Amino acid sequence: MVKSYLKLVAVCVMVGSVLVVSGCSQKKVAKTEETPAFAGHADTGEALDAQPMESRSAFSILEGRTTGPMLPIYFDYDKDGIRADQKGRMDTNATYLKGNTSAVVAIEGNCDERGTNEYNMALGDRRANNAKKELAKMGVNVSNLSTISYGEEKPLNFGHDELAWSQNRRVDFVQSR
Repeated sequence: MVKSYLKLVAVCVMVGSVLVVSGCSQKKVAKTEETPAFAGHADTGEALDAQPMESRSAFSILEGRTTGPMLPIYFDYDKDGIRADQKGRMDTNATYLKGNTSAVVAIEGNCDERGTNEYNMALGDRRANNAKKELAKMGVNVSNLSTISYGEEKPLNFGHDELAWSQNRRVDFVQSR
């Protein structure tokens, strides 16, 4: 009687262990819909430009963490210069900021996951500062603009491929409410 009881306890412990181990071995990940960085419009923001600026909410999120109607700008790998195909986006941002001189905006530099944390923080800083300098050249009063680097700490796409990296190499323009 005691032997069969011990066998039953041993089987229960083993089954319980298997259930615990198998239940813990799978990482639960929230499913998110993947959207390409340029979804809904071309790199220059042409489709957005077709919609009158007055009809767009100043605080709607269009892409990334950027506050609409402004647009994020994207960078090449390991570069801090604004790409030629991003000039239209900078024009959109400059137009908005010139028309909304009281807007307080943080220019947030971001990087993909490659590189050291220190390197990516510095690269994100250079990207944000270059965007601010470009806006100044375009006639924007930069007194209400600040810059911050998040390096690789705030990715939009958590993948480990070129699509994910290209979406994470960006500068966001986030307006304070």
